[in-house]
Amino acid sequence: MFQDFIEIFILSLIQGVSEFLPISSSAHLIIVSTLYEFHSSSLLIDIGLHLGSLLAIIFFFKKELFDLKNNQRILILIFFGSIPLIIVGYFLFKTGLIDLLRNIEIIAWMTLIFAIVLFFADRSRFDKKISTNLNLKTILIIGLFQILSLIPGVSRAGITITAARILKFNRVDSSKISFLLSIPALAGASFLSLKNLTLETIEYNMLVLVAIFLSFMFSY
Repeated sequence: MFQDFIEIFILSLIQGVSEFLPISSSAHLIIVSTLYEFHSSSLLIDIGLHLGSLLAIIFFFKKELFDLKNNQRILILIFFGSIPLIIVGYFLFKTGLIDLLRNIEIIAWMTLIFAIVLFFADRSRFDKKISTNLNLKTILIIGLFQILSLIPGVSRAGITITAARILKFNRVDSSKISFLLSIPALAGASFLSLKNLTLETIEYNMLVLVAIFLSFMFSY
């Protein structure tokens, strides 16, 4: 059991560092777990780690999020932009196909390919802004790109920033769009998985809760 807590500590640290960079935190979690043969690693643990990051995001940006309640247009657009990921993610989760993607070879290729795509997309010199240029069409396109983040090795932040840059948004607003889309994405994944806590042992549930707490601390 002590070994499991050590593994959760290491995974939480990795999650906290990698979640907010355009690199796939899920990929890093899987790679480290595979290389060092971590026994505590699982999809449920990974999502617990992401939930910790989500809570840190909400807590850190609470003022900005509170201000958004007065901007219903942006909230509605973020809702529609999240629908593609929620639908496909739910299907992959319920069918178990999501587990088949947790493969080192897939991770390696996806990391390489989408790093190159992001590099070229970020060379854009256009300056579209959320306040004037974000509409239903653009948010749905970004939302469709976000589906690719279900593949380990494809960074959710990276792919949404890439999509926004391709659509000619500036770097700052591309990052804002990515941040806003992260909330329903991480919340949906957490809800689906944490429902299964009641089906696990008390010891395993404790590990998930520790993962959430430590991930929150390292992410914040």
